[in-house]
Order: sequence, then C-alpha cells, then structure tokens
Amino acid sequence: MSIQKIARLAGVSVATVSRVLNNSDTVKEKNRVKVLEAIKASNYQPNLLARQLRTSRSSMVLVLVSDISNPFCAELVKGIEEQAEQNGYRILLCNSGSDINRSRSSLQLLSGKIVDGVITMDAITTLPELTELIGTTPWVQCAEYADAGNVSCVGISDIDASRQLVRYLAGKGRQRIALINHDLSYKYAQLRQQGYQQELASLQQDWQAITYASELSFHAGKQAMEMLLKRETRPDAVFAVSDTLAAGAMSAIEQAGLRVPQDIAVAGFDGTELAEMVSPPLTTIVQPSRDIGRKAFTLLLAKIENPDSPPERVIMDWHLEVRASA
Repeated sequence: MSIQKIARLAGVSVATVSRVLNNSDTVKEKNRVKVLEAIKASNYQPNLLARQLRTSRSSMVLVLVSDISNPFCAELVKGIEEQAEQNGYRILLCNSGSDINRSRSSLQLLSGKIVDGVITMDAITTLPELTELIGTTPWVQCAEYADAGNVSCVGISDIDASRQLVRYLAGKGRQRIALINHDLSYKYAQLRQQGYQQELASLQQDWQAITYASELSFHAGKQAMEMLLKRETRPDAVFAVSDTLAAGAMSAIEQAGLRVPQDIAVAGFDGTELAEMVSPPLTTIVQPSRDIGRKAFTLLLAKIENPDSPPERVIMDWHLEVRASA
C-alpha cells in the first residue's frame, strides 16, 4: 500500500497524508482521523528509515517498564501505546526491572537515533544514572517521578491517597493497621509509607507494623502477610501498596483460618482489574492508569517538538473504591 493509495482511501491529498505521517500540527483534526483510519484499515507500514532521513525523526519511542507482569504497569503501557498510535508513533518496550544494566542496553537505541524519546518507570534511585545515559533526548518519567530536576513526570499524590486509605480503615474501627510495602528504592514506596505513618500519627495510633515484599507478586504478598501473622500481636487491618500484594495477603489470611474482613480487613492500591476478581472484592485506591500513560506520551511529544520547553509535573486524580474486603 503506497502513500498515494492511502490518500485516495482517506479522500485527502498526498501532502496531507505526508504531514500526518510526519506529525505536523498543521493538519485539521478531521483529516488526521481520516488518514489514521485509512492507515489502520489498510495495514499500511511506512518506511521508517526513509521517513527518518527526511525528518530526522523515527516516530518511535522507547518505554522502559519496571515490571510488565504488574497489572498496573501493563495498563500504563496500554495508555502510552494508544496515545502514541493516535499521533503516528509506535513504541519499543523494554522490561527493565529497574536494572540499570538492562536499561543501559536498551538506551543504546538513542545513539542510533532509532527512537525519538524515552518514557521510564524505573526506580527513583536509578534517575541520576539514567539522566547521564539519556542526556538531552526527550524524556518523561511515568508514575515513578522526581521532585525536582529537568525530567517531566506524571503520577498521583501517593501521600494523600495513602492517608485517606488509612483514615478510612481507622474510621471503621481498625486500631492495628499494618503496611505491606515493596522496595524503598522506588519513590512511590517511600511516599505511600510516609502517608501511612503520617496518618497514624495524626490519628494518635501508636501501633504500626511494616513488612517489605521481595517483589510485586501474589507470592511475595502472601509471604509478607505470613510474617505479620507471626507477630505477637496481629493486625486487624492491612494496607498493601499494590493490589497484587493485597491479593496475596488475603490468601495468607484465609489459609490461616481467619476471615476477610471480619478478622483482618485488607486494602490495596492501583485499582487494577484484579481488585474486582478476588473474593471478597478488594477495597483499593484507584489510579487512572491508562490516562497516566496517555499523559506521559503527551508530555513526551511536547518535549520532542519543543526540546527547550521546561519540565512539567502533572498530578492526576485518584479515588478510594470501597469494596467488601474492608
């Protein structure tokens, strides 16, 4: 399928198709939609190398995902990809696991101009080295963000969300609220723990217990909960920093012959589909995961088109979804 045939199929000029492929902002939105629909319908694959030679752009972006098996990360990637496709871009995905060596290998694509920009979800502790590796290439940090610096980022207020969740559990009469956290090299883990501790202090609840899951997995959440159950005084509520960890915690509670929520209430974080699949359904903080991904790409595209623009820090809305687990 040639660019001429795409133009005929869309009912526009060849020049309009070319401008859409090159992400020009001079195209009317209705014509852009016609062209993108024609491209999708015809399964057209533009010659990326030829386009790169013409425009000095590849229309590809690199996405470094901390853990693609995490349902929240998977939803973020879907949002990034949807927004990218609407703007004529494709994504290259790297499951970095916040391993700087794996990130370094993928970032070699930058030197060959194979990608126009980078979206990362890596741990905050890797940012200094990532900054050196990425250099002046347009870059956005998604969901895991910096407080300062030259990197645009998008996420939610983890402290405020965590405080509301703890406040809700305390309001239900829970007096021994435990936290299942993850790796404190991640900013979100630091902030959610801060929110947990700040709200307990505000409520003048002295009892607290924190365990750290080895990874964001069902098995690790189950192990962390088992550790809490071995304490001399067990919690009557558990706040897990991800829905996956919370699901594992629920399994450990039930295997111990206890009931959720009668004996121990459980709440998660992220608002993934998993929260509705477990029994009882999981109370959780719902993040607008796909919208966060879409916004991350929008910020990146703005940086690609205007490299000298100042960094933006976008805080998205969130809400507490109350279900039967708490």
